[in-house]
Amino acid sequence: MSSELEGLLRSLAGQRVLVVGDVMLDEYLFGGVRRVSPEAPVLVVDVDRITWAPGGAANVAANVRALGGEVSIVGLIGRDDAGRRLREQLDSMGVETGGLIEDPSRETTLKTRIIAGHQQVVRVDREKRDRPDTKVAKLLSGAITERLADAGAVVISDYDKGIIGQLTLDVVNTAKSQGRKVATTTDLSMHA
Repeated sequence: MSSELEGLLRSLAGQRVLVVGDVMLDEYLFGGVRRVSPEAPVLVVDVDRITWAPGGAANVAANVRALGGEVSIVGLIGRDDAGRRLREQLDSMGVETGGLIEDPSRETTLKTRIIAGHQQVVRVDREKRDRPDTKVAKLLSGAITERLADAGAVVISDYDKGIIGQLTLDVVNTAKSQGRKVATTTDLSMHA
């Protein structure tokens, strides 16, 4: 977590933080290697255990909550198992997830890491980087506007998955004009 964000959190004791950005689910497959595949010169990992954790902007929200902050999140998820699992995890942590907008045309960004012993051997990404359509963008804008009224600060978390753009730049400008603190996990000028 950046020192900018840590300082922001300390200054916001008792206030709500709004996290806006690219949410994802991190999936970890742990196992051991006992052989090489006869099909190709690759390791065969026998999976012993699977775990999931919030990733991207969802990880930022989880960190804010773990540090004692009240937090709301706005982002896009698919209408799929990964989106359901991500929402459940954030809900169980005490993150307000009403701003997670389900877009049936996309799958929730899922980063799968396969770990053999103590070594990550591969990461598989499933994601859609397209900008949301007009209807979904309006839902996102409404979710942001609704939560901005109660937020003492806004954290923008961009992983180049399509949600950050003019919409978020408008949110930053609105938040700053209302005296809200704004922190980013990226350089917003690249989205201008």
